[in-house]
Parts: sequence; C-alpha cells; structure tokens
Amino acid sequence: MGVIESRMGAGTMDEAAFADRSVPQVPAARVFPGRYLSITSYKRDGTGVATPVWFVQQDGRLLVETDAASGKVKRIRRSPAVRVAVCTASGRLRGEQADAVAELLPDSEVSSTERLITRKYRIDVMVIKPLRIAQSALHLGRPRTTPVILAITPR
Repeated sequence: MGVIESRMGAGTMDEAAFADRSVPQVPAARVFPGRYLSITSYKRDGTGVATPVWFVQQDGRLLVETDAASGKVKRIRRSPAVRVAVCTASGRLRGEQADAVAELLPDSEVSSTERLITRKYRIDVMVIKPLRIAQSALHLGRPRTTPVILAITPR
C-alpha cells in the first residue's frame, strides 16, 4: 500500500512539474459586440456615472470620441478606472460589466478614430451630425468643444 501511495504522489508531482513548464495562456482580447458601450466613470465621492457611447475596437482597445469638456472626460482625468459593458442606446446594459482603464489619446488620433466611427455608424452619423451642428448654431444646451479620443483597455 505504501508503494501505491508513493507512485500516486509521484504521478501528481510529475503532472504539477509538467503544468509549470507549459506555455502560459494569454487571454484573448475581449470582444464587445454591439453598437453602444456603457462607460461608468466615477465622481470624487465614488458614485458611478454611466454614459452610453458609440465605440470602435482596435488593437484590444475600445476607442470613443467625446467632447473634451464632458463630465466623463473630467472624471477620467481624475481617475482612469472605469467599467464598461455593451448596452442599448438608452444605456440599458446588455452584458456584464468589465473593469477597464481609460486614457486620453493625443489630438493626432482624432481624425483616424473619427474615420473608424464614421465607417461603423455611417447612417447614424449622417442623421446625428447635422442635428449637432444645428444645436450648436442655435446655442441649445452646452456648446460642444473640441473632440477627444478615449482609449479604454478592458482588464
């Protein structure tokens, strides 16, 4: 009986040694299917504020164009930790939230990201952009400032 136990122990040890030498598995980039992404950024008091946005995926990151003076940009500048999930246009979540880190990209990234977003949301852009221009011309609501690109990397 002692021999059987030692053989079983050796077998377990060999398996553990083999597992240690195995090639580490790199998790695949998470795919966010859908047209809208909910970004939850956090106020100073820790309260989360969720905002639905258009997005594109590139190189494992989620790229979002937004207004430089928006609340989410102010919150992200203070704390880059966010949560993201696929959602509807109204912001109702359609999947589980994932922890992520957001960063502001340089101004040189704006035009290339705008092209990607326009390609994905062609019809929507044709309808929404003229409405935004009219809104700015009539000074309805807060006027838009310069656009910025958020790069969001899910963990």
